[in-house]
Amino acid sequence: MDFKPNKKLGFGLMRMPLLDPKNDADVDVEQVCKMVDIFIEKGFTYFDTAWMYNGFASESVAKKALVDRYDRDRFTLSTKLHCGFFDNEEEREKYFETQLQNTGAGYFDYYLIHGIEGDMIEKYERLDCFGWLLKKKEAGLVRHAGFSFHDKPELLDKILTDHPEMEFVQLQINYLDWESEWIQSRACYEVAEKHGKPVIVMEPAKGGTLAKIPDNAKALFDELDPKMSVPSWAIRFAASLPGVMLVLSGMSNIAQMEDNTSYMDNFTPLTDKEKEVCFKVADIINSQITIPCTACSYCTEGCPKKIAIPKYFSLYNEDMREDMEEKGWTVNISNYETLTKTFGKASDCIACRKCESVCPQHLTIVDYLKDVAAHYGK
Repeated sequence: MDFKPNKKLGFGLMRMPLLDPKNDADVDVEQVCKMVDIFIEKGFTYFDTAWMYNGFASESVAKKALVDRYDRDRFTLSTKLHCGFFDNEEEREKYFETQLQNTGAGYFDYYLIHGIEGDMIEKYERLDCFGWLLKKKEAGLVRHAGFSFHDKPELLDKILTDHPEMEFVQLQINYLDWESEWIQSRACYEVAEKHGKPVIVMEPAKGGTLAKIPDNAKALFDELDPKMSVPSWAIRFAASLPGVMLVLSGMSNIAQMEDNTSYMDNFTPLTDKEKEVCFKVADIINSQITIPCTACSYCTEGCPKKIAIPKYFSLYNEDMREDMEEKGWTVNISNYETLTKTFGKASDCIACRKCESVCPQHLTIVDYLKDVAAHYGK
């Protein structure tokens, strides 16, 4: 298959449907199989997984739902190397071999040095992970080498300058983060463009934030085209950018799969007017959102108190959009209590800040948890 997929939508195996909502690893494989079938039947080919996705079950699900059911030339598969799971060359090699076993793919069409930010680059450089990846490519175990990135444009520029051999870069790009001082979607995108690197977009709908927007924001999209779903504007915004070769969507059910493939099958870029409306919607959302969490769940794996951080932040954001003084109670208060029977409470946080060290959004999670604890502790 060619380097660039024939269609611009990729299936992100990160937020797959669950049989048990309390267990991210308990994936509804039967439903995922149906989603994979829809995706491939419509001519889409790109699947994205990683070692830690869906409670470390994603790569194995990729084998069951995709690799075991389709000829290898029917799809392309990407996975990633994350420095949090190895400390030396031997452990890195075992990590890669385990990924091959997990997926049964034989080789990876795209392989990424994962989630580069802050001090992580020092470890990747010290162990020459870029050179190691090129050797995997020479051995035929990787077809295309790249990396995903969660830091400032200056660091991205340095990495692409130091490693021009990297074929592509994966960036968080969406209309809400376009001018964000933390994410800097626009600035990072422009660095990739400067270096002539194709871009794969992650978090185009910001973990669902851009799928459920305020009514007055939705009204702006409805004026343009009431037949288009709310998340379609986010995914098409990212796909419309020159140099973007693919947009990943972490689809969680068949309905999302059918919606996304419907408008990405014969993709039409947004007009300038439509892009302007996206930015107006962003202004409305930014005025109402309290905690800009994407629910990637990186923060939960190492939490010593097993606090359901993204779930609590989602409940809290919903409540903050309500007039709590008038209502006094929302269903999320009960939802929070139900979750605490399985997970640690927000107030259980010991401020170890392990969560903050891995948060791609650079959130001050400990401070936000204090707000959540105060809100639901009343």
